[in-house]
Amino acid sequence: MNKILAYFKDVHNELVNKTSWPTWSELTNSAVVVMVATVIIALVIFAMDFSFEIVLERVYNLLY
Repeated sequence: MNKILAYFKDVHNELVNKTSWPTWSELTNSAVVVMVATVIIALVIFAMDFSFEIVLERVYNLLY
């Protein structure tokens, strides 16, 4: 039981004293970067899907 208690004390000490937490502005900047990257990746996937659909429709129309 003492080992478990010591473990949680060490975890608490590390989280409180040794971890550097980002500031609110750093968090918001990171969130904006993630949102912009997500939109860009979604648009690229949409463009690829749309172009493959057009290409495959034309290939299928030529074959059948």
